[in-house]
Amino acid sequence: MAFKEHLVVVLAFLVVLHGATASPGGQNIMDQCWRGQPNWAADRQRLASCSVGFAGKMRQNRGPGVIPYTVTDPGDDPVRPRPGTLRYGATVLAGKVWITFQRSMHIRLAQPLFVKSFTTIDGRGADVHIADGAGIVLYEVSNVIVHGLHMHGCRTPPPGRVVVPGGAVQDARGLDGDAIRLVGSTKVWIDHNTLSRSEDGLVDVTVGSTDVTVSNNWFLHHDKVMLLGHDDGHAADRRMRVTVAFNRFGPGVNQRMPRIRHGYAHVVNNFYDGWRDYAIGGSMGPSVKSQGNLFVASTPDNTKVTRRMPVLGKDWDWHSVGDSFQNGAFFNQTGTRVRPNYNKHQAFPAASSDEVRSLTKDAGALWCPAGSAC
Repeated sequence: MAFKEHLVVVLAFLVVLHGATASPGGQNIMDQCWRGQPNWAADRQRLASCSVGFAGKMRQNRGPGVIPYTVTDPGDDPVRPRPGTLRYGATVLAGKVWITFQRSMHIRLAQPLFVKSFTTIDGRGADVHIADGAGIVLYEVSNVIVHGLHMHGCRTPPPGRVVVPGGAVQDARGLDGDAIRLVGSTKVWIDHNTLSRSEDGLVDVTVGSTDVTVSNNWFLHHDKVMLLGHDDGHAADRRMRVTVAFNRFGPGVNQRMPRIRHGYAHVVNNFYDGWRDYAIGGSMGPSVKSQGNLFVASTPDNTKVTRRMPVLGKDWDWHSVGDSFQNGAFFNQTGTRVRPNYNKHQAFPAASSDEVRSLTKDAGALWCPAGSAC
């Protein structure tokens, strides 16, 4: 083959390859799945087929057996929830439930909201704030989607009683002021939420939780953003697998984006808009694949992306692949590269770090009027 003909073939192959991983309209692979549909409000359950990463597809959250439930009342009774309130649909109502909101509202939770399995909280089409009270707890549940919420001002509630899935009422004990906390839960997708200014963590994945995707969220104005792994002594978190994708971190964030203990995190195509302490930290030998992220250091004094606690983690598998670094940011790599080993329902192509600003520009809760593309 002549050189000129060979060059044409190579260029054609590169065009096809780029087309397979590029992002039409500047949207990432999850958003492409549903946001371009003008009838998204009439086909809300399509969303459950759009997740990727370790959560996989959330197909158990869709189908003819799913009960549609509309929140009409922003009030909250943690012991005897009224029909029409968020707590009634998320905790009390039996079966698979898809929760939407009749209008924009501000919900102050008197005690943590314990969400049952096979529940979707879908804030699209309304401006929904869960704020200035307790947060959301996923306690030993599976197949849960939390989408489209503003969560801020979450704090530890005063002592009290609260209903939990199954109808029992118990004391609300040992709960920090997290916005969203997972305890022993699996197959969870946290997508397109805006989270800020809470007492403890914004998203904590703990006590053996695994197969979680945290995507398209906007984390801002907060200290300890995201914890993956309960504590150094909880060896069950070695099985933890979490995908952190297409999120925006900052401005005004300090640390834990995420902090990982024991398990594995695929941190991919996120935008880090500065940090005060570090971006990605860990202890107890976690494995991290950082891929195609954009790290923009805040100042010349805050350029270190990674932090190992203690600093002896020289043999940990922490690798940076295709990341971009600005304002002096740098990633200290150690160990060997560990692949996420996704199955076909979890796998997705990582985009170039050059696309990250575009892919994350709509991170956080979206304003989606019914009848038009979101």
